[in-house]
Amino acid sequence: MGESGAPMVITQNGHAKAVLQGVHSCAQTQETLALLKLLALGPQQVADGKVMSLEEAFDRARG
Repeated sequence: MGESGAPMVITQNGHAKAVLQGVHSCAQTQETLALLKLLALGPQQVADGKVMSLEEAFDRARG
């Protein structure tokens, strides 16, 4: 966390026990995890037939 903004690892008896992370860094981590979860769902949605054409997607986004 210091000046670099990097998380700090808290150790006990030489073993990592916790990580202290700033609020901004934590929010970025949560956003990244949410995006990765969405990306991981993609192949299963395709297999389940939950797809639409690009034109349908644009129409839906506009409408």
